[in-house]
Amino acid sequence: MNFFRGVMGGQAVGPQPSGAETIQKLCDRVASSTLLEDRRDAVRALKSLSKKYRMEVGTQAMDHLINILQTDRSDSEILGYALDTLYNLICNDEEEEQDENAQKQADDLGAQFTDTFIQDPEHVTLLLTLLEEFDFHVRWPAVKLLTALLKNQCVQVQGIILVSPMGVSRLMDLLADSREVIRNDGLLLLQQLTKSNAAIQKIVAFENAFERLLDIITEEGSSDGGIVVEDCLLLLLNLLKNNSSNQNFFKEGSYIQRMKPWFEVGDDNSGWSAQKVTNLHLMLQLVRVMVSPVNSPGATASCQKSMYQCGLLQQLCTILMATGVPADILTETINTVSEVIRGSQVNQDYFASVNAPSNPPRPAIVVLLMSMVNERQPFVLRCAVLYCFQCFLYKNQKGQGEIVATLLPSTIDANSISAGQLLCGGLFSADSLSNWCAAVALAHSLQDNLTQKEQLLRVQLATSLGKPPVSLLQQCTNILSQGSKVQTRVGLLMLLCTWISNCPIAVTHFLHNQENVPFLTAQISENLGEDERLVQGLCALLLGICIYYNDNSLENYTKEKLKQLIEKRIGKENFVEKLGFITKHELYSRAAQKPQPVFPSPEQMLFDHEFTKLVKELEGMITKAVHKSSEEEKKEEEVKKTLEQHDNIVTQYKELIREQDAQIQELKEQVASMSSQNEQMQTTVTQQLSQIQQHKDQYNILKLKLGKENQSQSNSQGDGSQMNGLQTEEITQLREELEELRRQHALLQTQLGDKDALINTLRSEASQTAEVSTGGTDNTELHKELEALRSQVQSQSAEINQMKTERQELLRRAEAGSSAAVPGSDGSLDAAKMAELESRLAAQTTETERLKEEGKSSSQSRAELEQQLASATSTVAILQTEKAKLQTEVQESKKEQDDLLMLLADQDQKIHSLKLRLKDLGETVDDEDDLDARDQTDDDEDEEDED
Repeated sequence: MNFFRGVMGGQAVGPQPSGAETIQKLCDRVASSTLLEDRRDAVRALKSLSKKYRMEVGTQAMDHLINILQTDRSDSEILGYALDTLYNLICNDEEEEQDENAQKQADDLGAQFTDTFIQDPEHVTLLLTLLEEFDFHVRWPAVKLLTALLKNQCVQVQGIILVSPMGVSRLMDLLADSREVIRNDGLLLLQQLTKSNAAIQKIVAFENAFERLLDIITEEGSSDGGIVVEDCLLLLLNLLKNNSSNQNFFKEGSYIQRMKPWFEVGDDNSGWSAQKVTNLHLMLQLVRVMVSPVNSPGATASCQKSMYQCGLLQQLCTILMATGVPADILTETINTVSEVIRGSQVNQDYFASVNAPSNPPRPAIVVLLMSMVNERQPFVLRCAVLYCFQCFLYKNQKGQGEIVATLLPSTIDANSISAGQLLCGGLFSADSLSNWCAAVALAHSLQDNLTQKEQLLRVQLATSLGKPPVSLLQQCTNILSQGSKVQTRVGLLMLLCTWISNCPIAVTHFLHNQENVPFLTAQISENLGEDERLVQGLCALLLGICIYYNDNSLENYTKEKLKQLIEKRIGKENFVEKLGFITKHELYSRAAQKPQPVFPSPEQMLFDHEFTKLVKELEGMITKAVHKSSEEEKKEEEVKKTLEQHDNIVTQYKELIREQDAQIQELKEQVASMSSQNEQMQTTVTQQLSQIQQHKDQYNILKLKLGKENQSQSNSQGDGSQMNGLQTEEITQLREELEELRRQHALLQTQLGDKDALINTLRSEASQTAEVSTGGTDNTELHKELEALRSQVQSQSAEINQMKTERQELLRRAEAGSSAAVPGSDGSLDAAKMAELESRLAAQTTETERLKEEGKSSSQSRAELEQQLASATSTVAILQTEKAKLQTEVQESKKEQDDLLMLLADQDQKIHSLKLRLKDLGETVDDEDDLDARDQTDDDEDEEDED
């Protein structure tokens, strides 16, 4: 207990132990005590000593403290003491009383202890596990300790958390904690975690971070909120900056629309708190991150469109024109509006329509330009206005035309101030910064726009009373030759280079002044100081543009003569060296990095971003043009002419192919329509065929009825009168049917005429486009189908005519039969004639049916014969193939036989010679006859055995 009294400040007995000894004893107590209370007291004592004896506690107690975190998980109090102690060891608190050396030593100590702690990744995983504890005394120190670790060794700790299962998810749960202290420190932890790590940024974003952060910002009062809103905005910036995936997720989640209420400002904007200014500044930066020029063009354009549609751009323009807004917020708002409208035609058109709330109303562009050319305005504000004007004209030929039009004589309004007048006023004012800004702004009005370069040549300026007006081009060169400040001359030279580049007419106007070329050559050839080198380089670039884009319309200043002048007065190598001064300048590379003009001081404002692109494009071409001989230029011109001719021919062929494609498409559509009409006609023909069959059936029934009635008429006169009445009804019905058939026949004739006209039209069109039309086969098939349809219609009309004649004959017979009322012999004669006609008609019908059947059978037999002929032909081909094979085999067998005969003859010769030798030796040898006889005997015996 005496030990604890000494530690906790009680009365000490005996000599006081040193701090290192006390810490050693406490560490032994933590390691060896079995009672939880003793260990807890020892850890509490270490916590109290951890700030005063940071080195000793860190070197001796860190392992024991980590062991406490692993073993005593059940006691939240000892866990809290251990975490607080570790935090005191690792955290580098910046105290005002400490000098720089002491602070540096403290930082080194914190980094050393951090390295010791994260040597084992399980220690960081242990902290992530402790975050799941809901107890405030455990969770809050764990959050602070993790934050300190990330501050000291960010990359290593990020890597451990990234591979830890559910590591990022556990940290995201801190934002949902109801205790504001833990939630706010969780924001600081996530800020450190998401620094410069795209993988963690994506995981945090997909853990619904945007939704939670925007909810917190809304709950805390948006721009009027406190430090928590600032922390949320800083975390959002970490998640979105240079992360295209998160930017797309933010846009697709409709979170841009939720940013609009942040920028709602009232009429009274005085007395803004410092926190509100900071919050609004971060909010504007967040908008700029989404539409930054370094993003991909597609993503930027999509965000710009969303900002216009949800009204965010309109809200920003309201802040732009509001009164009482702090200067830094106004500057950042101008920069934000600049990037929201940059390259977006819809947004640029809207910005052009915005008017300032003045009397009379003036366009916002004019009000901003008034600030840019006013030397009393802050430098950063003037830079922001220049950037806004540049973004308004970026890829906006319509806006460029409107600006140049305000300088033309026909559109100048003496009663109002225009953008052109402000630019001219700034171009020729006494302030060099205004000269530079106005020159760069005017150059952007001409960027990549040949029409406006030519239009600006018409601008005339009245210099003084009694003197004739001079052109704007001439006035620029006059000021240039007067030897003004370097910044002014650099701005004018950039304007002239942009103006006459890729514009031969402007080059001719520039060379027409006899003083310009001598002035440029004099400037380039002189040996001046370091400050004048940039001017010399720009003069060399201007002279090189006059050579490269020269159309040789002036005899004294053709390409060849200007190159000869350079070679005599300057020297080609010296000229190229002076031209290289531009890209070697230290401010050139800074301006080439990003479009926004950001300069630490007005004196360093020399280069424009778009002009650096022009220099990069022209430097190599001018160097080649200066070194080329006249013969090479002639060859190049010939090659260019040849290429232009080829391009013209290719263009003509492309146009011809487009026309032919259009014609083919039109013909295809006609073929499709004709096919549909053909199908409709076929359907109509099928219906008419069924109707004709019905009429035939009715006609046959009527014939049968008429035959029966004629027979009954020959039997009695009384029945004849009844028969006449029945025949009269049937005759009326036949007449109606005949009229119906006539109408159908007329309809068919009309449709047939329409088809003929369409066929003739298709024939004429097909003959005109026969070379390229691929639909000729379809037209031929359609023509065949139409011919077949016409033949069917003609055959049907023939049948109808035949039926009409037959029906007329029947009507005539019926009328003749009804006119003979009394004489019975005439009735019998008519009945006999009717019977004869019916028999003839039946015979003809039978003959027709027979002929049809014979035609069908003949066509079938013909098809069978053709099939048999085809099969026979194939059989003959197969047999011929087999015959050729057999002949080949026979030839081979004959050859083999001949070879065998030759072998047998040789063998017989050898046998004979051997027999002779055996006989000479005295051996008995059987002759061939004896052998044959013996073989015959053997064969007979074999046959008997078989029997």
